Amino acid sequence: MKKMIIFDPAMCCSTGVCGPGVDPELLRVATVLDNLKRKGIVVERHNLTSSPQAFVDNEVINEILNIEGVDVLPVTIVDNVVVKKGSYPTNEEFCKLLDIPGDYLKTGLKLKKKSGGCGCNGGCC
Repeated sequence: MKKMIIFDPAMCCSTGVCGPGVDPELLRVATVLDNLKRKGIVVERHNLTSSPQAFVDNEVINEILNIEGVDVLPVTIVDNVVVKKGSYPTNEEFCKLLDIPGDYLKTGLKLKKKSGGCGCNGGCC
């Protein structure tokens, strides 16, 4: 199985899906990763704020950050090779990079309306 690691920019929580203005792209990525996990495919994800040591310990991302700076994040690495910088993989790219069928990403759920927040009553950063 291929090993994918996503290095996120600094965010207030591990997924960035919190607070009053949820970024739809971060919500999509969190949903994709949750669906993959349910299928037994675990993608490592490191946030610069909550797990900075992962950035230091990984030679590939460490070199990228030293040369290009944090504005290059997010960075996706598969089997120790950088496959995407500056944005998250699309659903199609997730499938191609991990050699999985597209139905691995489908939940069958449809969002009916936009969320006004995460529902934590002010507990988010």
